[in-house]
Amino acid sequence: MATRLTGFSKLVITLAILAVIFFGVRYLLNNTKMGQDLKQQAEVNKEKTDNATPGNTSANRDPNTLKIQLVSWGGYAPGLYFNEGAAANTNSRFYKDYGFKVDFKLENDLLNAMNAWIAGEYDIIVQTADAFPLYTSAKDINQYSPKAFMQVDWSRGGDAVIVKRNITTVNDLKGKRIAVAVPSPAQTLLNSTLEAAGLKYSDVEVIKTTDNLKAAEMFRSKDVDAAVVWSPDDVVATRDVPGSKILVTTREQSHIIADIFFAKEELLSSKKEMIQGFYEGWMKGVAELKNPVNANKAARYLAELNGIPVDDAKGMMQNVYWTNHGDNLNFFGLNTDYRGQKGQDLYEKMAKKFVETKDAEALAPAWRAVINTAAIQAANDALTGSSYAAETPKVFTKSNDDKTVSPISVKPISINFESGQFKLSENAKTIIDLQFAEVAKVFGNTKVRIEGNTDNVGSKASNLTLSQKRAQAVADYLRTEYGMDANKFVIVGNGSSKPTAGCESNGTDECKAKNRRTEFQLIPD
Repeated sequence: MATRLTGFSKLVITLAILAVIFFGVRYLLNNTKMGQDLKQQAEVNKEKTDNATPGNTSANRDPNTLKIQLVSWGGYAPGLYFNEGAAANTNSRFYKDYGFKVDFKLENDLLNAMNAWIAGEYDIIVQTADAFPLYTSAKDINQYSPKAFMQVDWSRGGDAVIVKRNITTVNDLKGKRIAVAVPSPAQTLLNSTLEAAGLKYSDVEVIKTTDNLKAAEMFRSKDVDAAVVWSPDDVVATRDVPGSKILVTTREQSHIIADIFFAKEELLSSKKEMIQGFYEGWMKGVAELKNPVNANKAARYLAELNGIPVDDAKGMMQNVYWTNHGDNLNFFGLNTDYRGQKGQDLYEKMAKKFVETKDAEALAPAWRAVINTAAIQAANDALTGSSYAAETPKVFTKSNDDKTVSPISVKPISINFESGQFKLSENAKTIIDLQFAEVAKVFGNTKVRIEGNTDNVGSKASNLTLSQKRAQAVADYLRTEYGMDANKFVIVGNGSSKPTAGCESNGTDECKAKNRRTEFQLIPD
């Protein structure tokens, strides 16, 4: 005969079952991958619920979470990797190592992002150093004291100038119609491209568009001769237009488009330790992505954020160079020995350019007034060793084709020498500094062919030797003054064999002066 359970026995059994379930679930959550995934998803759902609350502002946000706007770009892979995804979560190493959470949000509409930043919905937003003057010069934005505090990357193939048939060099762009997103870094890329050929922004007809995607669409029509676009539209658009080609990208112009993070000065001060941890953690992420396993993990997170296949995310990552701590020291002018391209160079040059093109009403404040380097300097003791060292200048190898390969652009510059001499005067050095040194820095992955030319005074042989020595003197100056690789320069002496058109007879002093010129030609490596 079965024993009948008393009420107390039933209670004991019930409590025992609940205990087993409780401790079993806790074990599952804390000691298994599935449990960790469930906890993370719960946090994500909570974050979504909080953000969906009507009237949600910075006032009712978690003060221990940095909210950061991103765009569809491969440069943000290190942060996503270190954060274990885009959403704020306790698996994040920002949380485990530094005690705060990071919530990355995709927002490609920069106007929406700026309005949200002003309202306090974002702590940090993205921009490029060259376009930053458009923000700092605007009164409604500048009142919040935006400060750039970190460089994220250099574009290395993500931006391109594409051209149609019969345009073979940058020089051929003169007078052409070019589709360009305005205002945007596309303007900067076009401007630097034109300068490499001695052209001005006013030498072309800019057909303004609202974004680079529309520029690519316009390229497919008969309305424009060229366009500035993003990858992969450079490949897709040129494939669609017979005879067209990619003229130049940020692989050649390796130091022209630099992504930065900026925040309000008040936030950088009030959340100083969080900003320092964010910078330091991101830099560790950059260092660790040199491991292919970690890079694959970052690609998965980047794909999830953008809703694209992982292979496409890997392609995005291949079009950037992630800047590390040493690069940030260089970019923000904290390494006094660095002679390459700095943030100040890009920012202040384009600040003037935007006033000229009427995209900005007033000149932006100086670079030193719109940066905050506290986090970078605070990380000097923590980020040491080769993993955090700055990118070294490209080392070039000589090729037999260097003297004959077709140039990307040609920029003639008159550098005066004493008669029969090849030593650079101080005036000649100044001309090089002002008219070509920046081009050589921007086109960091491109060789420079320097062709020396003379008038017809003297023998053919002596002029040939003299022109070679003059070209070499220019190359030596760029090498020693700006730390460039000697093999970046290809030396050609033409003597008097290539006079300027219309001055073939050297019949006047003016023509002789024109023929005593030095040509800088950018050629592919």
